[in-house]
Amino acid sequence: MSAAAFDPARAACVDHLVVVAASLDEGSRWCRRTLGVEPAAGGAHPLMGTHNRLLNISGPAHPRAYLEVIAIDPQARPALPPGHRRWFDMDDEALRSRVARHGPQLVHWVASVPDIAAAHAALAARGVDRGGIVTAGRPTPFGLLEWRITVRPDGARLMDGCLPTLIQWGERHPCHSLPDSGVTLVSLALEHPDAAALQSACAAAGVHGLLRAPVARSSVPRLAAAFATPLGTVTCTSQLQENAT
Repeated sequence: MSAAAFDPARAACVDHLVVVAASLDEGSRWCRRTLGVEPAAGGAHPLMGTHNRLLNISGPAHPRAYLEVIAIDPQARPALPPGHRRWFDMDDEALRSRVARHGPQLVHWVASVPDIAAAHAALAARGVDRGGIVTAGRPTPFGLLEWRITVRPDGARLMDGCLPTLIQWGERHPCHSLPDSGVTLVSLALEHPDAAALQSACAAAGVHGLLRAPVARSSVPRLAAAFATPLGTVTCTSQLQENAT
């Protein structure tokens, strides 16, 4: 199924994977080295003071998905309210230190849901504070991108990045204008010390069926994304660079 044929009003999907980099140039080099391709231009997020580059990773298993390489924009000043932090833990000193030492890192995933308010309420009913629902957007040469996304004031990803941020798009989606990259997402798997709680939260949000298998119990929390690439099958994990020495 193509991105254009996918109906986001009826089904949840893996929307995008988040790779945090110290700079977009470093993130682009990571893409070339790891996946064998160059990411496309993205845009800026004035609210957060971040910017990105994007890679279309749509394929049969995940029909409307992309990889986001994101970095703090050194030329921008975030428009966040006082005391609020950037999304995806990008202001967290431990994460910034790991990225500075070891390079760009897969840290999180974002799930598109057909009714973000309902999914958000289902998590809240289980005691999971996924944050408020923020309306955001940015202009592109192909038209305005608009979306609603869950963001906590403290910017935390939750459950070590394994519990997804939720998003609901307007009429347009980045994949509608992103070229085929030659890279497709084959599968996404999660491991966590509290696998049952993570599995239950994913089920409450309606995104548990997007995973390769039920959440596995592990002493170390981890995302593992398998890609078909020009370099062959490549698996990226959220712990690979954290554990480098």
